[in-house]
Amino acid sequence: MLSKILNFSIALILSSLMIFLLFDWLIMPFYIRKDNSVILMNLQGKSIDRALRELSAEGFKGDVFDTLFTSKVDPETVIDQYPTSGSKVKRGRTIKLKIAQAEKMIDVPNLVGQSRRSAEISLQQLGLNVDTIYTEFNPDYQEGTVAWQFPKFGDQIKKGYGLQLTVSMGLPPDFFQVPQLFGLSLNNAKEKLKNSKLKLGKVSYQQNEDLVPYTVLDQSIIPGTVLEQSAKINLVVSILDLQDIFDTLQNNK
Repeated sequence: MLSKILNFSIALILSSLMIFLLFDWLIMPFYIRKDNSVILMNLQGKSIDRALRELSAEGFKGDVFDTLFTSKVDPETVIDQYPTSGSKVKRGRTIKLKIAQAEKMIDVPNLVGQSRRSAEISLQQLGLNVDTIYTEFNPDYQEGTVAWQFPKFGDQIKKGYGLQLTVSMGLPPDFFQVPQLFGLSLNNAKEKLKNSKLKLGKVSYQQNEDLVPYTVLDQSIIPGTVLEQSAKINLVVSILDLQDIFDTLQNNK
């Protein structure tokens, strides 16, 4: 009886030892290989190059999936990651990274001379906008067109920045602007002077066979000049020959 108990005990011990060795040599290594998860490190605030090196060292892959253009963080810096740090992640997995890049700079377009609406559309297409609009009387620019801008044409600014524009209200009230009369017929020139609230002054004649008779060749005040009061504009008008000049002078007596 004692011998049977002893044999049973020996057999139990040997069986237990075999089970332990089997678990330690075969089952445990397989389990460890199967569950190769590790706690993911925090990559935020590190350069993308350093983050990729650390991921590779731990058996991970890195991939930049998004970019934020900002001046608040150094360019090429990791600002977010997925999965998040502290997560249990299996080796071999790809870790998604979001990095910062320098803000894009926009070349300021030339808006002077454009209509207000056209200028606003041009800015919107570039990711810019209008910050402030001023108005002023300006005889050099048609009413409703941009006469001045800041920042100026060619400057570089950040996307989303607003420009200041000054829009012309045209000719000041009670001012008179001399129109362009060259090339007009004498009658049309008279009409244009009338519409500009100016007066026809002395008309002189000059022989010119290249132009239609009675075409304005010159005027006494430069076109575009702004006057504070109405004035007479003298004209030089073409005529074919000296006989036409004589006849014209006779008719004007």
